[in-house]
Amino acid sequence: MNIVTEVNEWRKIRHRLTGKSIGFVHTMGNLHAGHVSLCQRSQQENNITVAAIFINPTQFNQARDFELYPRTLEQDKALLAEQQTDYLLLFDANVLYPDLYPVQIAESDISSVLEGEYRPGHFTGMLTIVLKFLNIVQPARSYYGEKDYQQLLLIKKMVQALFVPVEVIGCPTIRAQDELALSSRNNRLTLQQRDMANHFPHLLQSAFDTMQITEKLQALGFKVDYIAEKWGRRLGAVWVDDVRLIDNVLL
Repeated sequence: MNIVTEVNEWRKIRHRLTGKSIGFVHTMGNLHAGHVSLCQRSQQENNITVAAIFINPTQFNQARDFELYPRTLEQDKALLAEQQTDYLLLFDANVLYPDLYPVQIAESDISSVLEGEYRPGHFTGMLTIVLKFLNIVQPARSYYGEKDYQQLLLIKKMVQALFVPVEVIGCPTIRAQDELALSSRNNRLTLQQRDMANHFPHLLQSAFDTMQITEKLQALGFKVDYIAEKWGRRLGAVWVDDVRLIDNVLL
């Protein structure tokens, strides 16, 4: 696996790859089987697979959440190498934000509800960094997990609105045996919290309505930000003590 740390270095490589289809997997590290599944899908559909690891500071609306985000770079590099990923982009924040972030990509409809309501500024930071990476990598296809469904919708909308020549592909949520959606934040759960968290996906998939699910989660000790049905999905965000989990299921 080739590791690239400078944008200009990647641009030279990218020029040499002209004529090959490139698949892109954009991550914030602390990789798990969900990320691996995105790489595998890319490898099935493209000549070259490029992954990026960048913990994007502009999409964290709480400084503490950014500080606590798990950083497992050596483990991540080994996992991507084992998966035979072709290139890994490791860019510093001063490389990606040389202007200190005065230029931002914002959306005013989808991003105003659910996650957007509870995490102000999050989607602006997310869209801005995604566009930067799509412009740098210039992939034919880019892969994102459906667990972050609202994010996936926004990336598709941005790409269409700004005429970015890339196919955005959503991939199924990968779950643990207990049905909890794989997430980097799961690593912060204690065993007791993990047992509690298991109720979240099961209730989200249940026949209860959104109000009943909310009441049952609250009775179990969850703090519920929202349980909502939108875009043909049932989506939820809850807190297990100080760890926030999101998930969604097809209606």
